[in-house]
Amino acid sequence: MRVERAWAGVDIGKGHHHVVVIDAEGSRMLSRRVTNDETALLELMGQVTALADEVRWAVDVSTGGAALLLALLVAHGQQVFYLSGNQVNRAADGYRGEGKTDAKDAAIIADQARMRRDLSRLRVDDELIVELRMLVARRRDLTGDRVRLVNRLHEQLLGISPVLERTLDLTNRGPLVLLTHVQTPTAIRQLGVAGLGEWLRSQHVRGAAELAAKAVAAAESQRTTLPGQQLAAQLVADMAKGVISLDEQLKHTDKLIEGRFRHHQHATVLLSMPGIGVLLGAEFLAATGGDLTAFASADHLAGYAGLAPAPRDSGRISGNLHRPRRYHRGLQHALYTSALVSIRYNHQSRTFYDRKRSEGKRHTQAVLALARRRVNVLWALLRDQRCFEPAPPHTLAA
Repeated sequence: MRVERAWAGVDIGKGHHHVVVIDAEGSRMLSRRVTNDETALLELMGQVTALADEVRWAVDVSTGGAALLLALLVAHGQQVFYLSGNQVNRAADGYRGEGKTDAKDAAIIADQARMRRDLSRLRVDDELIVELRMLVARRRDLTGDRVRLVNRLHEQLLGISPVLERTLDLTNRGPLVLLTHVQTPTAIRQLGVAGLGEWLRSQHVRGAAELAAKAVAAAESQRTTLPGQQLAAQLVADMAKGVISLDEQLKHTDKLIEGRFRHHQHATVLLSMPGIGVLLGAEFLAATGGDLTAFASADHLAGYAGLAPAPRDSGRISGNLHRPRRYHRGLQHALYTSALVSIRYNHQSRTFYDRKRSEGKRHTQAVLALARRRVNVLWALLRDQRCFEPAPPHTLAA
């Protein structure tokens, strides 16, 4: 029998999804496993929409394996809501049975969508935002890989020569290039300052003579050969090449991000805000979708970023504020980092930060307070499509 409204919960998988449809009373109308391909998903949509005049879909994943289903649902005018995996897991404690199955998870998702009014409605972002989101995620992965590889390189070099490990700054290109050629004190001494400096210059290393002098001086202070040095030297060379390769990939990714970011309608406004550059602006767009209509107010945006504290009162205790459990960490990172940068380069931000510090707030608390204040400013600028203009000096104390 066809009903007025139904809720379809989808437990997302890679090769298959499980779908459970319930009515207004929570009674199960359909439960089935469906292959994650277009033909099967279209057949499922036809089955589900035949059960009710209006269907509200809910998913626990909004990327990856869910992409095809979500694109088809939106293309066919279906309403889709999102529950995070944590929300589903917490809700599962309130349902009977200790076992965990795809069918049970799908039923929980459908039932939560039926009862809750705080779920976010999913929307399909335009091509530019989707590409920015992918590139921002790719850059985050590359940055993490680089940090891990540099840490391993430090540890491996320490097993060859502690003084070399202390002398060489592995965050810079020059020392990395040096380690692709020579890794041990003996090899560095054999080349000498002149030979090593000439080779570094041939590799277009800045400050080649100074770097060569430092490396040779460090090598002269150690004459002892440590166990496993030959293999360690090979590993150090490979790791140094790996870090250089990651740096090249990061540069390429940054160019791709900048090219797409500058084509967005909000790019000029975002870049006018002190502390926000291309990369942080791209993170902001990737996190928000570049569409302010998704947020009812600046307060809503601040809450989404975890910058609006939530009350946790109990009994006679009131005014107890904590960071909300649900917030977008990427957006918070972009807003917090931009506030931190603005303290160094913008007098208004510095004045606000100093005032919060004088009130007894710790550094992190003061930066978070500044980030929260900047959300209001950024919201107004994007709403009105106007660029930031520094206030005259006599208004800074206001």
